[in-house]
Amino acid sequence: MIPELTNGLMVFLRVSAMLAVFPVFSAQNFPVQLRLALGALMAILVSATLPAPALAPDIWGLAGQMTVEIAIGLMLGFASRMVFFALEIAGAIVGIEIGLAMPAGLNSLTDTYTTIPGTLLYYLAVMLWLTLDLHHWMLAGFQRTFSYLPVGGAHVSQAFLADIVGRTSGIFVIALQLAAPLMAVSFIISLVFSVLGRAVPQMNVFNELFAVRPLVGLSVFGLTLELMSEHIVNYLRRLPEDMLRVAQLLGAH
Repeated sequence: MIPELTNGLMVFLRVSAMLAVFPVFSAQNFPVQLRLALGALMAILVSATLPAPALAPDIWGLAGQMTVEIAIGLMLGFASRMVFFALEIAGAIVGIEIGLAMPAGLNSLTDTYTTIPGTLLYYLAVMLWLTLDLHHWMLAGFQRTFSYLPVGGAHVSQAFLADIVGRTSGIFVIALQLAAPLMAVSFIISLVFSVLGRAVPQMNVFNELFAVRPLVGLSVFGLTLELMSEHIVNYLRRLPEDMLRVAQLLGAH
C-alpha cells in the first residue's frame, strides 16, 4: 500500500473517531458529511508531514492497527469532552439549588435532557470555544499528537490509566467550583428561612422559600456568569494540552 495513502487513512480514522465524540461535531444536527469532509481535510494536511508508518504484514494486523487508531481518536475526544461533562454536572447542581431542576429541557447539541442552567452553560462553553478560535488550537494540538503517538505506537500503561481516572474525578471538582456561588447563596437562603420559621411560626416558610429561591438564584446566576465564563475559558484553553498529555502517555513504553 502506498505510504501516503496509508498515512492518510490512519489519520482519517483517528480524527474522525475524535470528532464523533467531541461536542458540536458529534451533535445530531451537525451534518455527517461535513464531519467526514473535515476528517478527510485533516488527513490530507497531516499525512503529508508524517513519516512512512510501520505496517503489519497481513490484512488482520492492518485491521488491528486501524482499530487502534479509532480507539486513540475516541480516547482523545473523550479526554477533551470532560470539560463539557463538568458543565452538565454543574448545571444540574445549580438547577437543584435554585429550584429549576424540573422540568428538564432537551439539549440539541447532546440529544439528552438536561436542566436549564446546564443547557445554558453548555451553550456558553460552545460559543466561547468557537468565538475565541479555540477549535483551531484543538486541531493544531491533534496534529501534534502524532509527534508523541505515531501510527501503531499506542501502549496502555499504568500512568495512562491513572491519568484518566484523575481527569474523571476532576470533573466533579470543576463542577463544584462553577456551582459554588449558587450553593453558598442557597445555603444562606435556607438558613435565613429556617431562622424565620422559628422566630415567626405563623409564616408559611415553604411557600415563601419556593418564591424567593428561584428569584435570588437566577439573579446570582446572572451576576456570576462572567466569572463562570472566565473559568470555562481557562479549561477550554487546556484542551490541546490535555490531548497531547493523553497522546504522550499512550505513546510511552
